[in-house]
Amino acid sequence: MLRLGVLVSGGGTNLQAIIDRIGSGDITDTEIAVVIASREDAYALKRAEENGIRCLSVVPGRFTDKSSYEEALAGALDEAGAELIVLAGFMIVLSGGFVKKYEGRIINIHPSLIPSFCGNGCYGLKVHEKVLDRGVKITGATVHFVDSGTDTGPIIMQKAVKVLKEDTPESLQRRVMEEAEWEILPAVINAFAHNRIILEDNRAYMEE
Repeated sequence: MLRLGVLVSGGGTNLQAIIDRIGSGDITDTEIAVVIASREDAYALKRAEENGIRCLSVVPGRFTDKSSYEEALAGALDEAGAELIVLAGFMIVLSGGFVKKYEGRIINIHPSLIPSFCGNGCYGLKVHEKVLDRGVKITGATVHFVDSGTDTGPIIMQKAVKVLKEDTPESLQRRVMEEAEWEILPAVINAFAHNRIILEDNRAYMEE
């Protein structure tokens, strides 16, 4: 049974997608061991509570420095026995040392087709604003392993979404979530649970 540690900062829509797919049987041999929020008021915590999932907040502002914050975060993950760490709308940039500790066991969902519209400053609605400003016709979402850079880790899975002429940043954000994020993140988690993801030479492959 794969034990997930899900890190969140906001509403938790991707967390809900994971919960729903475990409930429907699309994700098997997997359980959410803990949900950890970087904000006390993150709605994702309520989603966890309503589903009987252990949850807590580990807020950076409570700590004197990043090192002590990450030590507390790692302690909470280790105590819960988290085997795969899922960044599901987690807005904190983790240090290289933290990532190294969990190398090959941290994944992130990003709302674009990396390497487009990613990196520093590209998160949340800002991504979709940039997509529309640039006038591209195809966007989407990416699940990738986390490394010491920002959105630079090995890509595991991507799914494309058409950009419509009438799109606003908000409508595009919603469609990318519904058509891409909520599909590929559960698929990758399920593949990880069944040892179908291979990571070698800084490239990731997902077996059918």
